[in-house]
Amino acid sequence: MPADKTDATTELRFPEGFLWGASTAAFQIEGASREDGRGDSIWDTFCRVPGRIAGGDTGERATDHYHRYTEDVALMAELGLDAYRLSVAWPRIRPTGRGPANPAGLDFYDRLVDELLTAGIKPCVTLYHWDLPQELEDAGGWPHRGTAERFAEYAAVVAGRLGDRVHSWSTLNEPWCTAYLGYANGFHAPGRSEPAAALAAAHHLNLAHGLACAAMAPHLPAGAHRSVSLNLQHARPLTGDPADLEAARRVDAVANRIFLGPLLDGGYPADLLADTADLTDWSFVRDGDEALIAAARPTYLGVNYYHPLAVRASGRPRNPFEPTPFVGCGDVEFVQPDGATTDMGWPTDEDGLHELLLRLHRDHPGTPLVVTENGAAFPDEAGPDGAVHDADRIDFLRRHVTVLARALRDGVDLRGYFVWSLLDNFEWTFGYAKRFGLVHVDYDTLRRTPKASFGYYRDTIAASRPH
Repeated sequence: MPADKTDATTELRFPEGFLWGASTAAFQIEGASREDGRGDSIWDTFCRVPGRIAGGDTGERATDHYHRYTEDVALMAELGLDAYRLSVAWPRIRPTGRGPANPAGLDFYDRLVDELLTAGIKPCVTLYHWDLPQELEDAGGWPHRGTAERFAEYAAVVAGRLGDRVHSWSTLNEPWCTAYLGYANGFHAPGRSEPAAALAAAHHLNLAHGLACAAMAPHLPAGAHRSVSLNLQHARPLTGDPADLEAARRVDAVANRIFLGPLLDGGYPADLLADTADLTDWSFVRDGDEALIAAARPTYLGVNYYHPLAVRASGRPRNPFEPTPFVGCGDVEFVQPDGATTDMGWPTDEDGLHELLLRLHRDHPGTPLVVTENGAAFPDEAGPDGAVHDADRIDFLRRHVTVLARALRDGVDLRGYFVWSLLDNFEWTFGYAKRFGLVHVDYDTLRRTPKASFGYYRDTIAASRPH
């Protein structure tokens, strides 16, 4: 059934060439987890641990994109996308994380890329969206330097196969989640709570970006884009009290500048090193690492934004070993603001996106930006007529698209916007309980039904283009 036609926001203006897209991730949509030689990832293992995933859900079938990709690309074409941001499953290419490539895995992405290009849609490939091969975790995971080296080898294999047709590459998606949710508080796979190891993981993720960019270079044409997508934690102090300002500074250091520093400023910030000195001496950073990371400066920075944070000093004694996704910030209190929230409990605050884009424009002039993820989960249900009338998501998108136009008027070098997500899918520890998609998926039949927000986004894309 077609989506409801919804009037686009016609008064907004975007520059010619502004890229409109949608994003997904391999583990969340592909399924086929035991087919064609794919190996286990840390998320396959994590899903088997009782109590880790809501409803006992797994990614074994997901939305079956592996077998239904032609249907999904047809939906993208109907939506009018300029680009599609997909991720490659590392264990589908190298089942153990090392050794010979799996031909069947490469063949799948070959077919997907060709299908996209035939539909006039630019493939934007993310190499790592959290599905570390389990054997590499068994060998130490991201806190171990060898993982970054294996990642570079894998990146070269994928670039060697797809680089003639894919000209936009992102090495990593949300390294904050990988490092801190995976290794600091254990909320995500692999489920470890080791704050010092999380800091080592953050560095080795930065190093992986640098090593991968160098390894891919011989396989890519001149002018190919390289990027990394960061879910920067936009922390606002609750008050102007010096203690609250200090709380926000510390969160910013460990969540944001630990990645922005080496990528865009040439090294790790001194205050971050001081803040975490009681956890680690940072000896995992070797001579030349920061220079190598800086040499792989992104040609554009991917910005994933969902909501801001309101922080204040709690007054509790600081315990640096407390398992928190903000390492060393156990004495910082995160305050839930008043107002509307999504089904994730996240505040709907588009002004935070505007503030974040302006901050990046100010602090890192000359760095083009692309919003590589932005979206909202709501408890979408098909009505008696089979349609999904997701008015809350339309309102969310309208507000955030308006912010994009504001940021452009304010001088931000913003090149594109990718909505999260094309499809309802496996939402990590929440299983299939949270729906972010523009397209509703019936998880019993796997039937795809475009929601009303699909129509809104389609019309917004069409209205933004020169006539």
